[in-house]
Amino acid sequence: MRILLLAAAISLSLAAVHAPAQDARLPDIGSSAGELLTPARQAEYGAMMLRELRNYGYTLEDPLVDDWLQSIGNRLGANSDRPEQRYTLFMLKDRQINAFATLGGYIGMNAGLVLTAEREDEVAAVLSHEIAHVTQQHVLRGVERAQRDQVPILLGMLAAVVAAQAAGGSSSGDATQAAIASAMGLIQQNQINYTRSNESEADRIGIRTLARTGYDVDAMAGFFERMSFAMRGNQGGYTAPEYLRTHPINVTRVSEAKQRAEQLRRNGVTATTSVTGEDGERIERVERLPPVVAPPAGNGNPLLPSGFRIDGLDAALGMGDTGLFPWAQERLRALSATTTDAAVREYEALRRAGPGGLSDPQRYGLALVRMSREPAAAAAELESLLRQHPDHVWVELALAEAESRSGRAEQANRRFDSLLRRLPTSRPVALTYARALVEQGGAEAGRRAQAVLRPMLARAGEDPVFQQTFARACELAGDPARAGEAYAEAAFLNGRPEQALIQLENLKKRGDLDYVARARVDARIAAITPQVLELRRQGIRDPDMERR
Repeated sequence: MRILLLAAAISLSLAAVHAPAQDARLPDIGSSAGELLTPARQAEYGAMMLRELRNYGYTLEDPLVDDWLQSIGNRLGANSDRPEQRYTLFMLKDRQINAFATLGGYIGMNAGLVLTAEREDEVAAVLSHEIAHVTQQHVLRGVERAQRDQVPILLGMLAAVVAAQAAGGSSSGDATQAAIASAMGLIQQNQINYTRSNESEADRIGIRTLARTGYDVDAMAGFFERMSFAMRGNQGGYTAPEYLRTHPINVTRVSEAKQRAEQLRRNGVTATTSVTGEDGERIERVERLPPVVAPPAGNGNPLLPSGFRIDGLDAALGMGDTGLFPWAQERLRALSATTTDAAVREYEALRRAGPGGLSDPQRYGLALVRMSREPAAAAAELESLLRQHPDHVWVELALAEAESRSGRAEQANRRFDSLLRRLPTSRPVALTYARALVEQGGAEAGRRAQAVLRPMLARAGEDPVFQQTFARACELAGDPARAGEAYAEAAFLNGRPEQALIQLENLKKRGDLDYVARARVDARIAAITPQVLELRRQGIRDPDMERR
């Protein structure tokens, strides 16, 4: 099944070479693209792609950053043209400036884009553009063109196999990885070959989604302009923005974004734009949208006291900025740095550049960097920040983590318990607490981590961070069978299905499995075996398995 990911990428790249320029008309609603791949199959391809990205270490798996990014995506998706579509957002550690969308509503964003953005509205503008690529089925249309031009997915699959195995012998594993890296054309969107018409359509649809969600409609044009300036003179230590190659920006595109924003602000009806060149000329109409109205000063419910408010209600209702952007930006700066020393140097440069030294979010980021070497000093800095930002969950979680690492486990666990009572359904709180417990070690800590994580078990089937943490917790608690299941699940989600299958087959040989556990193991073996067999049939083997 891993080859199918390569197949989609190569098929789309071949289609990009042979496909004629897209018609200048607006996309026909009756496109048959959706008939080629069912929604379930699209989601399967998207999940495969994400597992491969994890396999080769591209993703940045952090519960707080993931929760922030997914919350923005969920609200934008709910206000998009296809609110029923499920969107899965994830972060990559690369500091190139890029974002991409692919089959099944899977949308990735590089850390570099968030580090370059100046506010959350700009991040939301890029995400709304990528969501529009999904709602308008631009990827599926590429597949449709591939089929129409006699370039079936099977031929792409065979081409990928040949490329992967060309080296032969012991180097075939490296060749496979090289082929998969090449197939990231699907991810980088170069091979999708979005035409200017598709990009314009994604801008037009995306800015409407941005407005409906309560974000600043000027953010799209503002971000485009800054990316255009970045092309002329690279600043900030980042490489030339990949975003500019996969999403070409010109004066016309920026002016169109500004015009649409102005029309939406005025609640206007028509925006006239022209696109010349390969797509000819097009006139677009922007439909009248209801204005985004902030909630009233009161609670709006006559049955409740006038002063009654629910914290975070605006964000829950999709009303603009979450307020977490500067903290997410600095967390990403700390986590995406190549080394601790490099991160410290980066923050020292920020300290010198800022007129008043580091901002509070930057102090938070530096404390995260220092936590690995100086947890006590990091805890002192975070305590100071928490006094200035009481009840800030991100700061308090980091403080509890620093306290645990500096030998104050009981104090840390009391703080974690308090957070868990306040936010009993929070994935970041539960996972951070459980990881701190397994770092503390011991059977009691393992049982406590199990108890913290167990409420999430039913909805964690696609969560590798949960599975890895739960596996270690079960191991410490003296439950090797359950630990084996979770380790196998983590291996599968991290793109190693052959390892997962071997672990499950070994687990099945245990004599202490009860009926329910054995049924779970049998079900997973049945689901994973066809994928492993297909990989073996194509000559693709897990390099770790080959070395054994």
